[in-house]
Amino acid sequence: MDTTTRRRTLMTPEDLAAYLGVTLHCVYGWSSRGGGPRVLRVGSRLRYRPDDVEAWLDSVADDDERQAG
Repeated sequence: MDTTTRRRTLMTPEDLAAYLGVTLHCVYGWSSRGGGPRVLRVGSRLRYRPDDVEAWLDSVADDDERQAG
C-alpha cells in the first residue's frame, strides 16, 4: 500500500507576485504587515500553498461583493 502523500508544489514569493500581477515588494509587505494569503515559513524561506492563495482570493472577492452590494 502506498502511504506517501502527494503534495502540490509550494509557491515562492516570486511565483505569487507573477500569479497575482503584483510586485514582489507588495508580497513581502503582506508577509511582514499581515494581509495577503497565508504564508508558510520553511526555514528562512517564505512559501505559499496554492489552495491558501485561492481561498484568500475568494475571501477578497467576497469582501468586494459585500461592499459593492
